[in-house]
Amino acid sequence: MAGNSQRKGAVRRTGSKKGATVGSGGQRRRGLEGKGPTPKAADRPNHKAYRSGTSSGSRPPAGGGRRRGGSTEMVAGRNSVLEALRAGIPVQTVYLAHRVDSDDRVKEALKVVLDRGLEVLEVPRQELDRLTDGAVHQGLAIQVPPYDYAHPRDLLAAAADAGEDPLVVALDGITDPRNLGAVVRSVAAFGGHGVLVPGRRSAGMTASAWKTSAGAAARVPVAQASNLTQALQDYQKAGVFVAGLDMDGDVSLPDLELATGPLVLVLGSEGKGLSRLVRETCDQVVSVPMSSSVESLNAGVAAGVSLYEVARRRSGR
Repeated sequence: MAGNSQRKGAVRRTGSKKGATVGSGGQRRRGLEGKGPTPKAADRPNHKAYRSGTSSGSRPPAGGGRRRGGSTEMVAGRNSVLEALRAGIPVQTVYLAHRVDSDDRVKEALKVVLDRGLEVLEVPRQELDRLTDGAVHQGLAIQVPPYDYAHPRDLLAAAADAGEDPLVVALDGITDPRNLGAVVRSVAAFGGHGVLVPGRRSAGMTASAWKTSAGAAARVPVAQASNLTQALQDYQKAGVFVAGLDMDGDVSLPDLELATGPLVLVLGSEGKGLSRLVRETCDQVVSVPMSSSVESLNAGVAAGVSLYEVARRRSGR
């Protein structure tokens, strides 16, 4: 018989329950049919344009973007887990090794876990070794979900809801999550409305940042911008002044007249300071007075000092 019936594999073998079949019999026809025009980006739930859009359909600022962190994180070890739980870090799952030797740390951790109604999985020690990538877990680990970053404009909205002038701290090139956690803690202590970080080459809200914030990360939103310079320019268009902190600043912190109005304080890395584009975007560059024997402050300390001065000026003291 001519045609595909002579090609090996085209005819179902004798004895098949479905009998002999030549060709697809139309079984793949549906896969060849057109699916219509591609929907707009704003109409596709998995597209960033959909996730960052608003109910009014207005276009979000070019420098902003709301997204979750890249992946979950495992916190291993009794001290680390206990500190994380005390700090109120959101926990996805608690892992406990079979027949783990219980001490005061394990007992306290399990009490917190039970009080919060968290899920506890008891697993073989070898499985816990695999989950923690060989870390010294001491029979106890927790899985932390990805952090849900705010959009940069959400920080201005938080200030508007409180009836206050915005006070935001932006980080430029800060890569140590402990510094980020310390900044979040200072923002909470001095009445700030949030922290802004770049999406790339920057510290993120990891478990380490949560722990350093001492629970403040549960109250202070952290926003992520795809382009920090553009996000700062969007803030300026919204009437917010941008002041960068640098040891070679033109204005001393106690003389910062912008402190009493809508303000974003930008902190650079301890080694390199502010990047060129960010520095050029700032309305003013401000220095913190200190002893000549000290070259610079880390981001956490600089944020605390600066936010205290801004809060003092705003309160009229």
